[in-house]
Amino acid sequence: MGAQEVREGFVRLYGTEPEGVWAAPGRVNLIGEHTDYNDGFVMPFALPHIAVAAVARRTDGVLRLHSADLDSGVAELRLDELTPESDDAWTAYPAGVVWALREAGHAVTGADIHLSSTVPSGAGLSSSAAIEVVVALALNDLYDLGLQGWQLARLCQRAENVYVGAPTGIMDQTASACCEAGHALFLDTRDLSQKQIPLDLAAEGLRLLVVDTQVTHAHSGGEYGRRRAGCEKGAALLGVDALRDIAYDDLDAALARLGDEEEVRRLVRHVVTEDQRVEQVVALLESGGDTRAVGPVLTAGHASLRDDFRVSCPELDLVVDTALANGALGARMTGGGFGGSAIVLAEATDVETLTKAVEEAFAAAGYKAPRVFEAVPAAGARRLN
Repeated sequence: MGAQEVREGFVRLYGTEPEGVWAAPGRVNLIGEHTDYNDGFVMPFALPHIAVAAVARRTDGVLRLHSADLDSGVAELRLDELTPESDDAWTAYPAGVVWALREAGHAVTGADIHLSSTVPSGAGLSSSAAIEVVVALALNDLYDLGLQGWQLARLCQRAENVYVGAPTGIMDQTASACCEAGHALFLDTRDLSQKQIPLDLAAEGLRLLVVDTQVTHAHSGGEYGRRRAGCEKGAALLGVDALRDIAYDDLDAALARLGDEEEVRRLVRHVVTEDQRVEQVVALLESGGDTRAVGPVLTAGHASLRDDFRVSCPELDLVVDTALANGALGARMTGGGFGGSAIVLAEATDVETLTKAVEEAFAAAGYKAPRVFEAVPAAGARRLN
């Protein structure tokens, strides 16, 4: 749904014009999974799929929320009654942003918000972060808060961690707020330093496909939190602030020190090797060399997520195995796992064959048909009008 449609929807709902319309994208992560809450490296880029919000200020302490994508009507909340983990509906994401802004001392006095999103929900493409960031950006502009993209991302992460109750890292919100068209974002999640890395796969005859398995995941579920707790335990046992502090060359020695803590050993091994894989991909892309060499790094990342971190699922493994068997340069699950999407790096000439092979494999396995689309690095959050 475009800016004009969302604006018109706002007028029908609230009987007045919005003060503006904003957009924030979903993201796909090229490499660097489950590293962000370990102070590590990630490399996402923004998708053309966006959450769009028409917004107007209120002065009466009321927050009204509506989604064009749901049949749930207008939700009306009082700002002084917003309480963490009190809302298990979609409204927790925008309401959590308002709560986080007010908790941080920003004088937000209310808003009318009408939203629509083309980011697939539950696909591991950051649909929730897109909603959070678009609301944060709109309120930042309307209330003249003067916050930068990385600061908005921090507040949105706090909204998701504390208000929603999902123990996610900072990557999704930063990608949505800060990515640039035609680039991947090399992000150090410890200090939020950023580097935009040019990524023009089409110029090299390549394509990156996203395969949405249609298996819905839930970040606030216990398995994600259990792995995060395991990573924190590993850091504590190894005497470091975060697993980021374990150098790749010191990994074997670190694993030996963990003794019979087998689950923790697996988690540590994944995080340390995944940070190394991010740095490998950055080096390959910056060297101007053969981008095709990124493929095997992606595939190695999937093996680590599947075998060490154990967040894959049969549908994701089927995408990866089928793609590789049919000529893909590399493939891996992307996002938090337990469903969601996989990415496939392929020659442009192989896209049709690969897509058909994956669709046929899903049909043969009795799975719901996957959704396959090309991922092109798009712009981050911005005002539309």
